Amino acid sequence: MFPPGMVSGVVSEGRSRAAMPMTPLAGGALLVSRIGLGLAALGRPAYITSGRDGDLPDRSVSGLRARTFQVLDAAYQAGVRYVDAARSYGRAEEFLGAWLAERGHADVVAGSKWGYRYTGDWRLDAPRHEVKEHSLPTFRTQLAQTRVLLGSWLRLYQVHSLTRESGLLGNRPLVNALAELRDEGVLIGLTTSGPGQAEVIRRALDVVVGGRPLFAAAQVTWNVLETSAGAAAAEAAAAGWTILVKEALANGRLAPGGDSAGKLAGVAAEHGVTADAVALAVTLANPWASVVLSGAATVAQLRSNVTALSVRDLRLPDLAERPEAYWTTRAARPWR
Repeated sequence: MFPPGMVSGVVSEGRSRAAMPMTPLAGGALLVSRIGLGLAALGRPAYITSGRDGDLPDRSVSGLRARTFQVLDAAYQAGVRYVDAARSYGRAEEFLGAWLAERGHADVVAGSKWGYRYTGDWRLDAPRHEVKEHSLPTFRTQLAQTRVLLGSWLRLYQVHSLTRESGLLGNRPLVNALAELRDEGVLIGLTTSGPGQAEVIRRALDVVVGGRPLFAAAQVTWNVLETSAGAAAAEAAAAGWTILVKEALANGRLAPGGDSAGKLAGVAAEHGVTADAVALAVTLANPWASVVLSGAATVAQLRSNVTALSVRDLRLPDLAERPEAYWTTRAARPWR
């Protein structure tokens, strides 16, 4: 189930030490952990995950900075060596960069994303929390901002939520600018959202600049409720891409207390874990999935998520929803 390479880590309090599987990033010498940490829920006060009032009682800048450091420390102790941020995640890059500078962990790989701008102004009731723009000026501006905050830790820079409507793949000056960054040694990736994920991945596979593929990674939404990107992700993995998986818990729907967690409860009880661990374990079992992101907002959630590594031989019924229905439900989730 897991590629060669292990990092010792604590799975959770009260459990024995376990090895975190490692995998090469885009087939190179750089290793990342099979479970990574995404900072979407920690870098800004509002997000579409549920339970935030209980998970994050202090959502001031200083409160979320302190919480981000706590979860990052727990993740590192558990063997996590990949952390994912974005320009639109409020202060996520700032928090991550400060943590890296303070802790000095040379083996942590940072990835980030450009293409959305955070507009929430640290308000829970902001009319819009982020604005999307896939343009050359936005890329140049946001890359400069990311480099100030993450420096040499930035190894993967991803187009945030690339869709057919974005028009990016047909924008030759922008594609060439991405290739220039690739040639400087930063891996170029993309993330996908919506029912058209598979089409975007397949189109991106054909983008070649200077005789070399432009993209080396894709971050896709895949979980037991939304499986439509699986076949295209497998094709990209076969082409040498690293496939990262986001929203494996469906933004909280598959976490304890979520509206679909009950569908995993029986299997979770059989394995002595909680629903989130089952959902993550199913995702990790995909042979094309290189890194599965935890979106934990608390240390307890992170430790529970990592117990997915101990789950084997899962047998689940088909729980997939129609992609259009899944994404309609997701779009209706409020920013909390």
